[in-house]
Amino acid sequence: MEKIIQQFLDEVKQRNQNEPEFMQAVTEVAENVIPYIVKNDIYYGQNILLRMVEPERVVFFRVPWIDDQNEIKVNRGYRIEMNSAIGPYKGGLRFHPSVNLSVLKFLAFEQVFKNSLTTLPMGGGKGGSDFDPKGKSDKEVMRFCQSFMSELFRHIGPNRDIPAGDIGVGGREIGYLFGQYKRLKNEFTGVLTGKGVSWGGSLIRPEATGYGVVYFTQKMLENIGTSLEGKKVVLSGSGNVAQYAAEKVIQLGGIVNTLSDSGGYIYDRDGINSEKLKYIMDLKNIKRGRIEEYIKQYPTAEFHAKKTPWEIPCDVAIPCATQNELHKEDALMLIKNGCVCVGEGANMPSTPEAIHEFTVNKILFAPGKASNAGGVAVSGLEMAQNSLRYNWTRDEVDTRLKNIMSDIHQSCVEYGQEDGYVNYVKGANIAGFVKVADAMLAQGVV
Repeated sequence: MEKIIQQFLDEVKQRNQNEPEFMQAVTEVAENVIPYIVKNDIYYGQNILLRMVEPERVVFFRVPWIDDQNEIKVNRGYRIEMNSAIGPYKGGLRFHPSVNLSVLKFLAFEQVFKNSLTTLPMGGGKGGSDFDPKGKSDKEVMRFCQSFMSELFRHIGPNRDIPAGDIGVGGREIGYLFGQYKRLKNEFTGVLTGKGVSWGGSLIRPEATGYGVVYFTQKMLENIGTSLEGKKVVLSGSGNVAQYAAEKVIQLGGIVNTLSDSGGYIYDRDGINSEKLKYIMDLKNIKRGRIEEYIKQYPTAEFHAKKTPWEIPCDVAIPCATQNELHKEDALMLIKNGCVCVGEGANMPSTPEAIHEFTVNKILFAPGKASNAGGVAVSGLEMAQNSLRYNWTRDEVDTRLKNIMSDIHQSCVEYGQEDGYVNYVKGANIAGFVKVADAMLAQGVV
């Protein structure tokens, strides 16, 4: 079996050289899915996974724009349309200096499985640019978004490819992108998700990824007879996902002790309550400040510069910052300090070595393709509301989100059983694969 897996990975690596993030995502899937393929005749010999790792389409384009000093700038724009077997391409746009082909292909590949797990009819895609909105004026961001959409609009549509937000693409950016699309196409359609509620958006969409990872984490704990109530929780990040994950943990009775940004992390041993979290939201979302400013308002807390929060003793860890932020040493520290459950809020925030330590030590570990699927799930619900020309209430959307996360958990349990332990990585990969593979087989060699 190891030889079969390695032969597959060698072939993929030869085609995708210098793409480490993409190969990391493919390796994780291959190690779990290939043994399943070999045992099931319907998939064996169809090269189904080899077809899945090849994008159906890659769009790469130049994005020229003018800054406030009247200087012409040039960035790169991308859209990876990975797989449309179960529905139109669906996945976010990321504006960040780290964006490159490898990062976006890894995200698009993960999105295929994530979207499949939601049970909604959505294929997988991802896109973005190496543009950095931090430090830019609103007018600069608007000019960039308009230039970006002036090319992207040719490749997207409500029945073809529906982008959303991601790192660096929030409500402001979605608004500028949607406005330019509407202007170019002369139509008002649900081509982007994450829109404002008054112009086609869905309630709970900003909260969805953070809420979803906590709902999934709660399900994992319930599966072993406990809950989040009274549990000490460490979170990384302080953006949208981390903020709403913290909010939901607090609502469910958990104790949030940490949040972080690229400068370091804060540790509040008394717990970050709703009042303190509101201060953080204002600090990050309105003032666009740094997390270290928290200790000026709450001096009993600590700030640890240029460090991540995984050294803090906890019951539950929820990494919500970025890919590969949690390493083997961090995993060992969490295990040593009593952590029993890890739910990924970001995309692939744990390295393979860290995941190995969690698995061999029987720690509950939820991969991002399962636990952070809440965002795209509510994006799918937004698409449904756009098609119906109707808005569901906040409670209706939240109930649907909770049910979707529960269904994803159940699928992971079904396919991830290993001698009384649920291997959620294996369960998520196989469950996501089966739905897409069945659709691909039914549609022929495409």
